[in-house]
Amino acid sequence: MSQTDLQPRNALFVLTALNLLNYVDRNVLFAVQPLVQDEFHLTNVQVGYLTSAFLGFYILAAPFVGPLADRYSRKLIISVGALFWSGLTLLTAVTHTYTELLIRHTLVGIGEATFVTIAPTFVADLFTEEKRGRILGVFYFAIPVGSAAGYLLGGNLSAHHGWRFPFYIAAAPGFVLALAVLFLKEPERGQFDTPKVTPERGTILGLARNPAFITSTLGMAAMTFSLGGIQVWMPKFLYSARGYTLRDANSAFGIIVVVDGVLAALVGGWLGDYLLPRMKSSYYFVSALSMLLGMPVMIVALFARGGIMMPAIAVAAFFLLLNTAPLNAAVINSVDAHIRATALAVNVFVIHILGDVPSPTMMGWIADVRSLQAAFILPIIAMAISSAILFYGMKFAPEMAVESSSLPARTR
Repeated sequence: MSQTDLQPRNALFVLTALNLLNYVDRNVLFAVQPLVQDEFHLTNVQVGYLTSAFLGFYILAAPFVGPLADRYSRKLIISVGALFWSGLTLLTAVTHTYTELLIRHTLVGIGEATFVTIAPTFVADLFTEEKRGRILGVFYFAIPVGSAAGYLLGGNLSAHHGWRFPFYIAAAPGFVLALAVLFLKEPERGQFDTPKVTPERGTILGLARNPAFITSTLGMAAMTFSLGGIQVWMPKFLYSARGYTLRDANSAFGIIVVVDGVLAALVGGWLGDYLLPRMKSSYYFVSALSMLLGMPVMIVALFARGGIMMPAIAVAAFFLLLNTAPLNAAVINSVDAHIRATALAVNVFVIHILGDVPSPTMMGWIADVRSLQAAFILPIIAMAISSAILFYGMKFAPEMAVESSSLPARTR
């Protein structure tokens, strides 16, 4: 295999590894959340607000980062952002008040916005369109793997060394990967894209008139509401409502997330690509169907007791995560490559301001006034909304020229 052939794969490997670490850093705090809550004497609302504040600053930073990435070096911005958030993760180990922890969490959100907004556009330009779902499946399986690794790392290390120690371990690889990004060859923007450039696809103002972008983004927002709330509160639910130890709760949920997440990301991406030549809306269809199928299983998972509970959680998590690659492919394909980072910045803002910014705090409030089990009704409702929006959005999916496995670079 030539060096030219290896370059896209090397870039995909480095960016996927950094994406994995991104989610490790996020989820370590969730794993040690009850210990932090006990030490700082926090209410459930205060704990939920940590995540809401992180995401609030994360989405405020995205609109500034996106336009920069559409004009300047994407790899440089990614590298600087990774160094910034890794340094702040390291500093978490020496926080001793809720205020310090809150400030740290908000600044990490700014650093991580530089990666999540830009890296998918970099990955999308590495390979041809008919492989996009599968490639994004590889890139996005880092979400469940990183999330699970965060739970496992935090749950196991905190049991022996206290809740601060896992943050030392989580921070170190970020510095190495940030430097590795600088050695990647940046691909030409949109070199494999085939849909025609229109005002709706190719201009910032056109996003407001782009139904493919709007429906995929709103469908993702409802999915993010559901997923965000479940990620924050599931270990606490197993710990406080189902009698698991904190270590067992994090281990069980972490294993489910990593196994289901890897399978779902790869299967979802493959299925979207497989159906694409037959159905231009395949990415929307797979995403909508996965949310619809996941709803009844999620109800069983959250309200049943006994031996059926954990298998139901595993099946529900698989369906919830199945849309990761195809839904992101739908968003990426809905806009032209030369405004894609800006469009993703808008997407990031919308999905989080409507999704996992409010959901942890809303669920925390319901948990304080009713019960944590009652709070899980909100993610189920969000799954229904997501499915309905994405089924409606199917008719707006762009036509993709996917018959050929080797498409020429786009000329302008």
